[in-house]
Amino acid sequence: MGRFIRALLKVVALLVVLAVVALLAFRGMAALRETQTEPPPGGALIQTAMGAVHLREAGPVDGPPVLLVHGSVGWSAFWEDTIAELSAAGYRAIALDMPPMGWSERDAEGDYGRERQGERVLALVEALEVQPVLVAHSFGAGAAAEAMMADPGAFAGFLVVDGAIGLDSEARALPLPLRAGAMRQLAVSASVTNPWAMQPMLKAFLHRKDRAAPYVDTLNAPMKRQGTTAAIADWLPTLMMRPEGAASVTEAGWRGLTLPVGFIWGVEDTATPLAQGERLAALVPGARLWPLEGVGHIPHIEDPAAFGAALLEALDWVRER
Repeated sequence: MGRFIRALLKVVALLVVLAVVALLAFRGMAALRETQTEPPPGGALIQTAMGAVHLREAGPVDGPPVLLVHGSVGWSAFWEDTIAELSAAGYRAIALDMPPMGWSERDAEGDYGRERQGERVLALVEALEVQPVLVAHSFGAGAAAEAMMADPGAFAGFLVVDGAIGLDSEARALPLPLRAGAMRQLAVSASVTNPWAMQPMLKAFLHRKDRAAPYVDTLNAPMKRQGTTAAIADWLPTLMMRPEGAASVTEAGWRGLTLPVGFIWGVEDTATPLAQGERLAALVPGARLWPLEGVGHIPHIEDPAAFGAALLEALDWVRER
C-alpha cells in the first residue's frame, strides 16, 4: 500500500509540474505574439480627460448618435455588422474600445472597476460633444449603466443587450490562486489571449454555435497588442467580483432611471438568462423588452439581421418618447 501511495504521489507531482510548464509555455508564447504597438486601420484615437480612446465610427456626422459599448473581451470591431446597419439607417454609429480591451489607452494603475469604466464613457461623450443613445452589451452594460446613473443628462436613452449586471451576485473574495498578478497572467495567457482558445470560449456563449467561426479572427486581432496579457490580468478581478458600491448593482439605481430604457435579449441566453432582462425591465419605469427568439448571449453576431431590426425599432421607440 505504501508503495502504491508513493507512486501515486509521484504521478500527481509530475502532473503538477507538467501543468506549470504548460502555463509557462502559454505565457511565453503570449509574450512573443504581443508585439503590435499601433492600432489597425479603420479606427481613430480620441483624446479624453481620461486618456485616449480608440473608436470606430460610420454614418453621417449630423446623424443621431449611437454609442456602442462591447462586452468583456470584445472591442469596437466586434460591432461591425451593427455599425453598418446603423449607418445605413442614417445614424452616427460610434463604437469604442473599453480598456484594457482593444486599442484604447490603458489605465496606468490598472483600475478597470465598473465605476471607473463608467467615468471613461462619460469622458468620451464629453470629448465628442454628443448626447447619444447608449447601447451596451453583456459586461459592458454595467459600465454603461454607471455612466447613465452618474449623469443621465449626457445621454438620450439607454438600450441594454443581454446585460451582465449582477443584481443578485454575492460578494466574494478572488480565488486564492488568482490573487497574485503573475498567476492571473498565466491563466489569461492560457485562455483569453490564447488564439486557439477563443473559438471554444466564444461558442460557450452562443446558442447558434456555427456563428462563432466568422468572428474568431476579429476577437483575436487586438490580442497581439503589446502588454495585452498583463493588462487583462489587471482587469480580471473586475469580471469575477461584485462591484461593491456601484449603483448599477442596486435596484434603486435602476428604478431611478428616467430616460427611455430598453432591453434587447436573446431568449436562449444561458449566460445571462432572459429572466434577468425581465427583472431589470420591471424595475425601470416605462421600460420595454425586446426578446429575440433563437439566439443566445450575443445576438448581434448570432443573427445580425434580427438584432439590427430590433435595435432600429428600439431606437425609434427611444426617439419617440
